[in-house]
Amino acid sequence: MQTLIHYKHLLYSSLFMLAITSLTGCDTSLSQPPLTITPPVPAYYNNSGLPLYRGQAPYSAAFNDEKYAARMPIRIAPQSQKIIIVDPRLHAWGAYDSNGMRVGGGIATAGADYCPDEGRACRTSVGTFRIYSLGNADCVSRSYPIGEGGALMPYCMFFHQGQSLHGSPDQIMSDANISHGCVHMRIPDVAWLRYHFAQIGTKVVIMPY
Repeated sequence: MQTLIHYKHLLYSSLFMLAITSLTGCDTSLSQPPLTITPPVPAYYNNSGLPLYRGQAPYSAAFNDEKYAARMPIRIAPQSQKIIIVDPRLHAWGAYDSNGMRVGGGIATAGADYCPDEGRACRTSVGTFRIYSLGNADCVSRSYPIGEGGALMPYCMFFHQGQSLHGSPDQIMSDANISHGCVHMRIPDVAWLRYHFAQIGTKVVIMPY
């Protein structure tokens, strides 16, 4: 087990919402001890094999991911199964083993109150779901940008009507819900979930906004 690297949090203006669709998109019409986590394999931890986002590496060692994990409870009631909890109000996610212990966590941004390109609310559906499809580093959106598709959604894990957990570059992660309905996570985090935690049928809980 290895302590997560600390990263520096970047903030973005509200105008960034207008640019996000060219970077990533979705197919949709909780003193705490240091977080320990299974280290990701080098193939995605060192950026190798991943596309660049507007010429920038998709993640860096400057992001303080652990402070987001600390927003999620260390322990929940035992579930007799693994569970991923996303809290849009805290902008954080936690992965819990069958004993209810948090084994992973970090920043997560959910669907926005309003998407100007669609003229509607696009919040992530709230409730309890199950992962029904698992993607890889090449996962892309069929719907966004609107009329084009192709927005990058690395390591997508679909859980409800085209909404998924998927990776997004550090440059667009912030304390805000800005997506078209999917849950955005840092690429190292979601890659760990995809290959070391989640499987078809894994429970996903989206908490109320």
